[in-house]
Amino acid sequence: MDFFDFLSMVGGLALFLYGMLLLGDSLAKASGGRLESILETLTSNKLKAVLVGAGVTGVIQSSSATTVMVVGFVNSGIMKLEQAVGIIMGANIGTTVTSWILSLAGIDSSSFVIQLFKPSSFSPVMAIIGVAVLMFTKKEKNKNVATILIGFAVLMFGMETMSGAVEGLAEVPEFTGILTTFSNPIFGMLAGLVLTAVIQSSSASVGILQALCLSGAVTYSAAVPIIMGQNIGTCVTALISSVGANRNAKRAALMHLYFNIIGTIVFMVVFYTLNAFLDFSFMDEPASAMGIAVIHSGFNIGATILLLPFSKVLVKLACLTVRDEPERQDQEPEDAALQLLDSRFLDTPSYAIDQSKNVAVSMAGLAEQSINLAMGLLAQYDAEKAERVIDLETKIDRYEDQLGSYLVKVSSRNLSEQDSHSLSVMLHCIGDFERISDHARNIKEAAEEMHQKGLTFSDKAMQELEVLHRAIHDILKITMLSFTEEDLNLACQVEPLEEVIDALNLEIKQRHIKRLRKGKCTIELGFILSDIITNYERVSDHCSNIAVCLLEVSEDEFDTHAYLERMKSEENMDFQGKVMAYSQRYVLP
Repeated sequence: MDFFDFLSMVGGLALFLYGMLLLGDSLAKASGGRLESILETLTSNKLKAVLVGAGVTGVIQSSSATTVMVVGFVNSGIMKLEQAVGIIMGANIGTTVTSWILSLAGIDSSSFVIQLFKPSSFSPVMAIIGVAVLMFTKKEKNKNVATILIGFAVLMFGMETMSGAVEGLAEVPEFTGILTTFSNPIFGMLAGLVLTAVIQSSSASVGILQALCLSGAVTYSAAVPIIMGQNIGTCVTALISSVGANRNAKRAALMHLYFNIIGTIVFMVVFYTLNAFLDFSFMDEPASAMGIAVIHSGFNIGATILLLPFSKVLVKLACLTVRDEPERQDQEPEDAALQLLDSRFLDTPSYAIDQSKNVAVSMAGLAEQSINLAMGLLAQYDAEKAERVIDLETKIDRYEDQLGSYLVKVSSRNLSEQDSHSLSVMLHCIGDFERISDHARNIKEAAEEMHQKGLTFSDKAMQELEVLHRAIHDILKITMLSFTEEDLNLACQVEPLEEVIDALNLEIKQRHIKRLRKGKCTIELGFILSDIITNYERVSDHCSNIAVCLLEVSEDEFDTHAYLERMKSEENMDFQGKVMAYSQRYVLP
């Protein structure tokens, strides 16, 4: 093996690793977060969890990605520790799919039909199709499929290049001497562990081993312990991701490690004990890519069958390693929503967007709750409810800070068109949610001032405010529901109601001035009333901003002023009809 062969090997390795990364990322993007949702929901029993874990990992071609996602689920409280065990075991089985695909490179037959199944035969075709689709299509779904094809072709081409470059290693004494060292089960296992820990992918490290096997220099005595070490090495990614996570997330990562360590120990003890008595003849034979795939799958399936009935023992072992501490009792239920903003989900942007939307929906609900509480204080002041308004405003501020920061991180990832739209809507709307809670605080302070000074509005003024309260309550309900359900029909109802609320505010101000002239109201109460209805008007404005944002993003427009001008034009009979209907519903006494 000369210098140029070495360059070919390194280049092939680079292409192989890049192809695997491109393939996994493209598959995850094409799934649009659906695979992660499946992981989250279909874990009602252990067997189903194993099948789901195997299926999802087989699709995204990475047990590390699946396990890291599970750590994120457990950290966020989405998934219980007991549910995670089956998925982790299934992920180990699913990752063996890659080795079976790569084993096709070892096909050796003169049959034309069989030759078609060799990667060197079909990967160029996949590359041509992928590049052609990528160049001539504008649909994102088609581009995702094309990228998957190209990623697979690059992966297989890197495998072929690497295999060709190392073909002559069988005749290099130094190389065969190193492999003889790996025949020692302990050294071989450590070698596989270190290699997989460095590249953080058991699929990739097994693929490298399969490429070396095609040179004919690797025997089964060297390959078997390396494969065992590779299964342990893949746990490093999950362990790293659990740093800074809560206790249960750390336990989930440890369960992955314990599963592979216990499985490896049992396998090696049984295998080498049998070998001592039966003297397996195949151990000194050159390993094949297909043989590597068989061992890899056999180990993971066998370990799952052996340990699945004892999954509770794995949970207890992890709990003993990471012990419980007294939980905080002052954490409110809403705070749990912020745990969904887990940095581990950033590697699957579609799912990160879904989780961000869940947090934004919680934030919208809190904003609506704060206004309704504040409006209730004007009719009957309650110190506890007033304090709750302050707490909600503080909580919503925290939501805006953390969700906004998280969305900025997500925006730097490779997003689909639909995810980009969702992110734009959330970035625009969370500021309005926060401002709505600020106005709730202002209304609460006005109610508090009236309570402390013993001031009350006249019966006529309270009747007028009651009409405005109903309108504000309804516009908030429609707005938040349209945001939550992404219902554009509901969003179209917000702006007409906002127009009516503006008219109500103007009419109430004019009526108040008349009462002031007749001496039926004091100037002090006039200032408070003006402050309250101004806050109501601002709340309806923010509702309008949210609804218009939903409608604009759906039409790829961002000129709000021009959009509202078109919507409110006299020629828009639908809009004018809705304004008329709302005007008849909210009539001042």
